[in-house]
Amino acid sequence: MGQVMDGETGLPASFELAWGVRERPTRGPKRALSLERVVAAGVAVAAGEGIGAVSMSRVAKELGTSAMALYRYVASKDELIALMVDSALGDAPDLSAGLVGPDGWRAGLERWAWNELAAYRRHKWVLQVPITGPPVTPKSIAFLEQGLRCLAGTPLEPHEKMSVILTLTSYTRSWATLSAQIDAALAAGDPAATHVLTNYGAILGALTDPADFPALHEVLAADVFTPEEDPTDEDFVFGLARLMDGFAVLINSRT
Repeated sequence: MGQVMDGETGLPASFELAWGVRERPTRGPKRALSLERVVAAGVAVAAGEGIGAVSMSRVAKELGTSAMALYRYVASKDELIALMVDSALGDAPDLSAGLVGPDGWRAGLERWAWNELAAYRRHKWVLQVPITGPPVTPKSIAFLEQGLRCLAGTPLEPHEKMSVILTLTSYTRSWATLSAQIDAALAAGDPAATHVLTNYGAILGALTDPADFPALHEVLAADVFTPEEDPTDEDFVFGLARLMDGFAVLINSRT
């Protein structure tokens, strides 16, 4: 990519630097840092101490430098965290090779969702970062591109393809957040939370009358809430498949 003039994209300078459309800082003492090193240090702090521990001074300490040195690369903590989230997403998987046949889009989108879920599980702190707008950072846009390529051979309109991706990523992030919060509650060892999570079916059975909650007791009778010794992603698989079924209905209606 070529260099852009200041303000041409309207994005922070650190974002343009990440895209490779802005020259790296050259003035001042010999560069001992880089944007990549600053972002990697931020990710290390978040992974080890939680996103709440991330500050310019804490990241500077991780790098063995001053907070002022970091401002040559990122103008604020918010910029740094946005780039940390982008880094945590990782390189976009190339899904184009597996899109075979009229239903190739489905297999591609399923792999796309599983890759996103895996990224959230590697970096659970990402789920605590508020979403303030559409993606603009390099890896997030590359990830979006791969999702859209899965739909390239379908008859959907461009805005519908974007809606499919938005629906899918919303579901994946929601599931990742739910499972991460439950895992955190269990890991914290809170007796009350652990008791409810591990005895949920028995608790509901004791609190409710089958005459008042017949539908719920049908579920309780099937031992749906019995804790699994080896938890799986069965519920995620079920929801993902139903989303794909819905997308398939829309796609088939156009053919």
